[in-house]
Amino acid sequence: MRRMTKIFPLTAAVLLLVGTVTAGCGGQAQAAHSFEVAPLDEMSEQVQNAPTAVQEAYQFAVANPDVTTRIPCYCGCGGMGHTSNYTCFVAGENDDGTIAFDEHALGCSICVDIAQDTMRLLDEGKSVDEIFTYVDNAYSRFGPPTPLIQG
Repeated sequence: MRRMTKIFPLTAAVLLLVGTVTAGCGGQAQAAHSFEVAPLDEMSEQVQNAPTAVQEAYQFAVANPDVTTRIPCYCGCGGMGHTSNYTCFVAGENDDGTIAFDEHALGCSICVDIAQDTMRLLDEGKSVDEIFTYVDNAYSRFGPPTPLIQG
C-alpha cells in the first residue's frame, strides 16, 4: 500500500503534464510567425477543405502580397498568365471587392512548397532577396520562372 501512495502522485503528475501538452495540439491553433496570415474563415470553401499546408500557403499569400509578388513560381503556370507565386493563389478581386482565389495552387505542390519555403525563410529572418535566390536555386529545375512584374 505504501508503494501505491508514492506511485499515484507521480502518475497523476505525468498525466496532467501530458494532458496540458496535448491540449495545445487540438483545434486550429497555428504556430506564431514573423508575418501575418489571413484568417482561414475568409478563404474559399475549397481552401478551407484543403490540407493544412495548402491552407497555410493561401493564408500567407493573401496576407503578404508584398513578399509573394516578388517570388517567382516554377511549375509552368506562367503560361496560364501567372506572374508570381502570389498569382498561384490570388486571381484578383471580385466585383464586390473580395478576393478572387485562384484554384491552381489547390492541386500544385510546387506552388505550395514555394510558399511554405518562403514562410520558413521569413521566420528564419531571411530577406526577400535571399528568399528569391533560395527559391530560384531550389525550383528552377522544374521549369521557367513566372515573369515577375516590376511595379
